[in-house]
Amino acid sequence: MKVMPTVTPYQIAVRSLLIGYLLVLVVMPIAAVYAEGFSLGWTPFWEALTAVIAWKAILLTVKLSVVTTVIQAVIGTMSAFVLVRCRFWGRRLFNSLVDLPFALPTAVSGLMLLTLLGPQSLLGSWLQAFGISLLFNQTAIVIGMVFITFPFVIRTVQPLIEQFDLAEEQASYTLGASKVYTFCKVLLPAVVPGIIAGGLLTFSRALAEFGALSLISGNLPGKTQVASVFIYGEIENFNTQGAAAVSIVLLTLSFLVLWAVQALQKRRGIVT
Repeated sequence: MKVMPTVTPYQIAVRSLLIGYLLVLVVMPIAAVYAEGFSLGWTPFWEALTAVIAWKAILLTVKLSVVTTVIQAVIGTMSAFVLVRCRFWGRRLFNSLVDLPFALPTAVSGLMLLTLLGPQSLLGSWLQAFGISLLFNQTAIVIGMVFITFPFVIRTVQPLIEQFDLAEEQASYTLGASKVYTFCKVLLPAVVPGIIAGGLLTFSRALAEFGALSLISGNLPGKTQVASVFIYGEIENFNTQGAAAVSIVLLTLSFLVLWAVQALQKRRGIVT
């Protein structure tokens, strides 16, 4: 017969504190958004959600988040490979800078990009001479999303490359395979779970970005207005039900993505 472990009063207190913390700071605010979104019933909720500007903002956000995820899957995987396998001057500094987007306020990130790509900057004026503009359009939105989400794929793929057995790569080289073939056929399959997990986190984070995009997107309704900026505008116009309706879509998508990440990590034993 199994003997159940004894639960001490200390453990009960810690669990109660944790549950209370989650209820007050996570569950209750999320529940409040769902309650506000459906406060007037299903019909007003659906009408707010299917309004042309709202629906276009959601579609644009999802589309550009997917583009950002694909870019990060490629750049992040290659960056993680370089950080683990290559030795070069400034490697430690670059490895530290990877996490910089996590530390910076997103509004500061937006100001940095605005200053870098603006027409008064060296890079911005040079691009303008060729008729290229990287501000106040969908390209600017992707650039902002890529900057904000840069660490996710790198930090999920990096540990998998570090744990990969070099003997398998050496065996591939011994059999005459090239470095590209070895990377694609030997190493890449082993890190695919990390790429997927990092990509899902990238997608979820890109959906919710506001600070940087509000400065560099241009916020043109139906063209460059993302969902987070639309929500802010609806709140400014005292339409909290409309803002909550779009928020519910983003929240639900984020829940589904995070659930997928947790399921993948549990199945593959990935720790991010």
